[in-house]
Amino acid sequence: MTLNLTKPWDDVLTQIKTWARINSPWLVHYNSGSCNGCDIEILATLTPRYDLERFGVKLQGSPRHADVLITTGAVTRQSRDGLLRTYEQMPDPKFVVAVGSCAISGGVFQGCYNVIGEIGDVIPVNVYVPGCPPRPEAIIYGVVQLLNSLKK
Repeated sequence: MTLNLTKPWDDVLTQIKTWARINSPWLVHYNSGSCNGCDIEILATLTPRYDLERFGVKLQGSPRHADVLITTGAVTRQSRDGLLRTYEQMPDPKFVVAVGSCAISGGVFQGCYNVIGEIGDVIPVNVYVPGCPPRPEAIIYGVVQLLNSLKK
């Protein structure tokens, strides 16, 4: 990325923020009621074998420092408030990646008495990663697609 210093300083600052956001996204993970299959695959993407960190991605423990929320599982009545609270604590601009069939459509838990529905029913979702559970390569592809959309 080349900076155009002939623009006003506000534009230059916006370019720097966008560059930093694309090259160093911080993720926070939230399990809203999954069977932990997707959680294991998300953790596998961070291991040296798949190495999601080569894209500058860092898993963060606090939503107050994260740019991207990775969610798994169908939204249950118990987890709805926690999911909303986690999403609202993230600074703007914030992005959401829904991982797994349960996060996309409710999966095998769709229609259960305690399941509200998919992640998109509660918060806006930017990228969907299908699968039950999705392979680490698919999760990496979804995160890279999100980063490519931020470049535009």
